[in-house]
Amino acid sequence: MPGRPETRTARDRFDDLVLAVVAEIEERWGTRLGLIEYAVEDTPQVPDDWDDTQVPLSSLVRGAGARPARIVVFRRPIEHRTSSRSELEALVLTVVVEQVAELLGIDPEDVDPRVGEEDDR
Repeated sequence: MPGRPETRTARDRFDDLVLAVVAEIEERWGTRLGLIEYAVEDTPQVPDDWDDTQVPLSSLVRGAGARPARIVVFRRPIEHRTSSRSELEALVLTVVVEQVAELLGIDPEDVDPRVGEEDDR
């Protein structure tokens, strides 16, 4: 309705969370990462014969030539595995950092030390 602030959806809040994590990573690793795209999709598309006990939380497609690398974060599987906002934030951070680490060929803790801290808890 005109004159009323728009209510933020769970999808909007999730997108904002991913953008915040990506912004931090890009600030630190952007020059080394080169051209990379980030995206959020609700669910992964998996083949019919996929083992449904292992739903991916993200996907990494390496770039080639002029085609940029692409990291896709899957919202619904991540939300399904968390029960609080802090768990959601921690899992999004872990998922994005692990994909960036894979792309760079380094340990996730080197990309963002907070990932290693979560394992210590």
